[in-house]
Amino acid sequence: MSDGVENGTIVSLSRVDALVEPYDWAFARENPELIATHWAEISAGKPAMFNGRIMLQHRAAIRDGVFEAGYFETDYAAFMTWRDAGHPGPVIRNGFAMAALRANDGAFLCGRMGDHTANAGKVYFAAGTPDRDDARPDGTLDLAGSVTRELGEETGLRVEELQVGEGWTALIEQGRIAFMREVKIDLPADEARALMLERMKHLEEEELSDIVIVRDLTDTENHDMPPFMRRYLAHIFDGK
Repeated sequence: MSDGVENGTIVSLSRVDALVEPYDWAFARENPELIATHWAEISAGKPAMFNGRIMLQHRAAIRDGVFEAGYFETDYAAFMTWRDAGHPGPVIRNGFAMAALRANDGAFLCGRMGDHTANAGKVYFAAGTPDRDDARPDGTLDLAGSVTRELGEETGLRVEELQVGEGWTALIEQGRIAFMREVKIDLPADEARALMLERMKHLEEEELSDIVIVRDLTDTENHDMPPFMRRYLAHIFDGK
């Protein structure tokens, strides 16, 4: 991967053009025993963890504010094994969309992952690695649709209650690209949190254990928040 896609950068994008296409991922093909063993270890005691089919990114370029990417299908166990092994082999990234949910008082609202999930205790915006549900019949990947779908699945919020922004802010790292899209809810943060916590009680599958309010960067120090989330929030708060 090249053409402006550099690790450690934050890039503003007008859109993301993503295609699902064939790709022979040597890591998955050559390491079935390693993958099976690792999956057994990390999923032990977590029956809710599911080895489903996901989409990973194998090529990327940025041209005139447009992110052009190719995705291929693999399984979650292979991805987790590759990630935990330090991203070996050719450059592959988990390129996922996130709903940067912001209340009308300027605070951001993040979710804390439940103890039964692969990332238990981590705090970040609603998101999910792209999967078959995000693939359109024409072979494109609907990352914009993923933003509101994942937010709804995790918090119970509905599209008509939100103002979804245009464009993206991409945080590019080794093995990962977080495509952030700002989403606003016309409520103060405390009221929005209460609404989501109530809705979460009635969800089919409860992924989150709590909703966390982030009013400034000092709030991030109180939570187990991945570095890329802190970088995004610093980028936004410092840009005021």
